[in-house]
Amino acid sequence: MYRMGVVGLGEGRSIMSAALNSSRWKLAKVCDLNRELCEQRAQEFDFHEWTTNYNELLEDPDIDVIAIYTPDQLHFTHVCQALEAGKDVLCTKPLLPSLEGAKELMEVQERTGKHVFVGQSSRFFEPMKRQRKDFEAGRNGEVETVEAYYITDGRWFLDKAWSRQKGFSWMYNFIIHAVDLVRWYLPDIQEVTGFGRSSANNAAYGLETWDTMRFLMRDSGGRIATVSGSYTLPILDLAAETAMGCTIRGTKGTTRGEYPNLRYHTRFEGEEPALHKMDDMHDYYFRFEGISHHAGEYQNYIEYFAECLDQGVTPMPNVEEAVTTLALMEAMERSLRSNGQVVKVKDVLEEYWAKVR
Repeated sequence: MYRMGVVGLGEGRSIMSAALNSSRWKLAKVCDLNRELCEQRAQEFDFHEWTTNYNELLEDPDIDVIAIYTPDQLHFTHVCQALEAGKDVLCTKPLLPSLEGAKELMEVQERTGKHVFVGQSSRFFEPMKRQRKDFEAGRNGEVETVEAYYITDGRWFLDKAWSRQKGFSWMYNFIIHAVDLVRWYLPDIQEVTGFGRSSANNAAYGLETWDTMRFLMRDSGGRIATVSGSYTLPILDLAAETAMGCTIRGTKGTTRGEYPNLRYHTRFEGEEPALHKMDDMHDYYFRFEGISHHAGEYQNYIEYFAECLDQGVTPMPNVEEAVTTLALMEAMERSLRSNGQVVKVKDVLEEYWAKVR
């Protein structure tokens, strides 16, 4: 059994639920600077091993893994501190809010030899898991396009004061889910073009960052991907418009996984189109009020992480994959800033490595 410490008890609420419901993990201690939040979680889960001092987690010899759910701007510091303390790391996405610090973090991870697993939770939602299984079985044939989107009215998110701190980006907090799904199937994206807008709704919160974006991407084999996101505009109900989706179109079959609807659509060669419903799993994935906490995905990825630790294999996404995703995100940003210019991912990486050498 692996012992876990958790820092950041906002989003960390879901990882607490996952660890407490796992036969592979023991929740050792949790941490947050907000004492009131610590007390709230202690009462909610009847778990009373908490602290407001992160060093207590770092210095505890019985903690194997530190799970990091602090604001994005703190990830670099918290991940490096955990690695230096000899802990394996689970970090929520994004690993970093930009490429800044990527080289240093990779060096620390390589020197310490500890794992860094990035919790890209969308990979672990039931429809996406079944879609991946069919893909790995070759049921899509040769993949030609991948279309991913994450469209939601996220204005509730901005009611949290920390989300309006310097460095906040709808890209790194939201659209990265869709980008990760694309890279899961087309890992060698070479170039991207896109357009973005900032709405009046966005400006009402004092933000200028893009809140509506559309991107077109291409990999080294000429395969095409699209990524879409809108975050401060009213949305249709979930029956008409799911928040997230990933469609894979191949020579032998097309599939689409959806979130938060537990729906998986398939059409394979020689079969009738099918809709696979997983409504009986709703309470497993959504354990709290509403659907903003999707703890079942966290449950799935900590069980996967435990299997990787058992077998001595690298959990994915790891640091290298996360950094390549960050380079793609930077290429996307550059295209937005240039009003749709095509930007090559390799140019971003080459420029970054040259700058930090």
